[in-house]
Amino acid sequence: QVQLVESGGGLVQAGGSLRLSCAASGRTFNTYAMGWFRQAPGKERSFVAATTRSSGNTHFADYVDSVKGRFTISRDNAKNTAFLQMNSLKSEDTAVYYCAAVILDSSRNYYIPKSESEYVYWGQGTQVTVSS
Repeated sequence: QVQLVESGGGLVQAGGSLRLSCAASGRTFNTYAMGWFRQAPGKERSFVAATTRSSGNTHFADYVDSVKGRFTISRDNAKNTAFLQMNSLKSEDTAVYYCAAVILDSSRNYYIPKSESEYVYWGQGTQVTVSS
């Protein structure tokens, strides 16, 4: 069982930045593909960003179009932690942000899961509020 704990959410003005963290349990963090999703009020949860499991020190990432160039997903395998750096925040980024994980084998080093159904483990969510 993998446990995920998010932190770093809060209230920020439009144009500001936040860095979300997702601390994961387990001894094989490098085999986890990690994703970030968000759920705005009255809307369904949706994909934000994801990164592949690690192949050595290499991993790949993808983003929803609306955050490309503003958000960056990263991971520190030594600390079992994934991050979502969010810059140039907009009011429409206001949502509860969830991190998610799925263990993938080495045949899928380049695979980036982007749908909710592909992920097995979920955090409790952290609120991000962007004021305009």
